[in-house]
Formats: sequence, structure tokens, C-alpha cells
Amino acid sequence: MKITGIEAWPVSMRLKEPYTIAYETIESTTNIFLRLETDKDIVGFGCAAPDLQITGETPESVLQAMDNVISPSIKGSDPLRRAMLIERLTPQLKSQSSALAAVDMALHDILGKVSGLPLWKLLGGFRDRIRTSVTIGILPEQETVIRAQEFVAQGFKSLKLKGGIDVDSDIARILKVREAVGPETELRFDANQGFTVEQALKFVQKTRTARLELIEQPTPKGHPDLLGRVTSSVSLPVMADESLMTLRDAFRLARRDLVDMVNVKLMKVGGISVALQINSVARSAGFEVMVGCMDEAALSIAAGLHFALARPNVLYADLDGHLDLMDDPSQGAVLLRKGILFPTEKPGLGFDLSS
Repeated sequence: MKITGIEAWPVSMRLKEPYTIAYETIESTTNIFLRLETDKDIVGFGCAAPDLQITGETPESVLQAMDNVISPSIKGSDPLRRAMLIERLTPQLKSQSSALAAVDMALHDILGKVSGLPLWKLLGGFRDRIRTSVTIGILPEQETVIRAQEFVAQGFKSLKLKGGIDVDSDIARILKVREAVGPETELRFDANQGFTVEQALKFVQKTRTARLELIEQPTPKGHPDLLGRVTSSVSLPVMADESLMTLRDAFRLARRDLVDMVNVKLMKVGGISVALQINSVARSAGFEVMVGCMDEAALSIAAGLHFALARPNVLYADLDGHLDLMDDPSQGAVLLRKGILFPTEKPGLGFDLSS
């Protein structure tokens, strides 16, 4: 089998409702879709979600990488030699993790289609569904409560609140949401690097009665010691997100026991192949794993879902980046029922699209 054609194209999608996190407000996103054709009439699909703040990429830089690096490197190659192709591309795409993720995704899609199996079964097949949290951006207190109640009414059992701009406001919102949704709904909090150590400790202490499930990336990513100070000072599980970009980051966090949990996003780390390696490091260190996402089309969310379903220590999912996107060409690549995500059960990633 050989790769005979490579096509990449951008799709801009507006969000039904913009949302705010600690360092920006998001109103729209552009994903790059990838199509790998083979001489056996099997086609693999991938998706990149570049983010200048997180991955350092733009849609334009991803398209350039597709034309100038990826296409000449893999065209004519056997797509089933995935490890060889990813190893060849990785040094050339050190600053293009979402572009690498799209290729890795498409190669895994081809593998599943050749095998006639959904990817999650090929990768391990530990579970066939997983609960996802749904995110509430930074909103005024009453609007936050209303949004939380709406999501619970839709069947979501896990809510993630964004914060990190004003610790006192964050504390008040968490307490009000807990009061509004009752004790059964899981609550998570993501500061997106917005806290000092002192603010993080204050937040954890003042929200103790809300029984949060975890706090995500409370301190700036460039200062891992600060993250470690929070972890060692609180009983609430602390999760690394922006501090985990590479396999080496995972090793550093594990070696010094700086966190309790890690958030693995395919766009950050470069795809499923590296995510599986990071997951092994996390498991050896006793870290629990969440599979997360950015503003990603459903096809990309499907890749994260297949990874999550395959491995036993991927206990948490935050795969809601597609829910608010308008005109997503891959809508239907995952199935959502009352806050639970299911794969489509078709081979590979489970969804085909056309450009």
C-alpha cells in the first residue's frame, strides 16, 4: 500500500457562543482537515486545530507544513509503517504539533480501515464509552449558575469552570454553582495559569465545601516549581495542562512528582502515537490522565475519544471542543448521549468526509 495523494484544506467555524478564559476570548476557530489517499482506495482523514497561544501555530503555518514538509516526506510511502513516518516527520515539525497530530490521526484512520476495526479496539479496547465534562467560560456569577443548570438539565454529570482572572470571583462562582447543581454533579476548575501559588492555595481552601474533583494548571507553565508547591500543599488533585507539551515534559513532571494528574491533548503533544507514550509515563508515575481538547472539530474529538477508550488509566475526558462549533463538516464523528461520549463503531476514526 502506498500514499498516492495528500490534500489539506482550512475550515473556519464560528462558535455559537464565544467564551472567555484567563488570557483570551474565543469567538471562532479554523481547523485544517487532511485527506490521505492510497492506491488501495482506502482514505485516511485527520484534523489539526492550530492555536497560536498553545501550539504556536496558525492555520497558514499548518498549510505550509502540509505542502512543504509533510507531502514530500510521506507521499509514496506505506501508510501502515506509521512509526517510521512519524519518526521521519517529528524533527521537521518540532514547532508544529497540531500538523503532526493531523498526520498521525490520518495514519491511524487508515490502519483501522485496513483492519476493519474501530481504532479504540485496535489500541487496547479497555472501555466503549466515557463521560465528558462540559466547559463554562468566565462569566458573571448568575450567568455561570444559569449555564451550569442548563448543562445539568441536558444530562451532563461533569462541569468544568474556567477562571484565573479574579480568585475571589472564582471562589464565589464555584460555591454558587455547587449550591445550584447539588452534590451529585462533578465540578472541575481550570485556572489556565492565572493564579500565583498563594491565590491557588486560597482558592482551594475557600472552595473546600464545594468538593471539587480537581484544579487544572493553577500556575504559569514556565515555572514547574510553582505547580509542585501547590501540589504538595493541598489535598485536592492538581492537574498539569499547559505544562505538558511533550513526552519530555511528562518525564520531568513525573520525575519530580510535581502534579497528581495530566491533561493530554492530541494537538499539544503531536497525536495519538505520542499520547500513548505519555500515558505510559503517567501510569508509571501513578498519575491519572485526562484526555482534553481545544476548539476542535468532531473528527479530532473522535481521535481523542479513541485514545481515551483504549487505556485504563485515562479516567477523565474533557472532549467538548466540538459542541459549540457551527458548520463543522465532521459533525457526527462522535455520539453524545446525556454527557456520555460514544464512538460511531465504524472502522478507523469512524467518519469519512469530503473536501
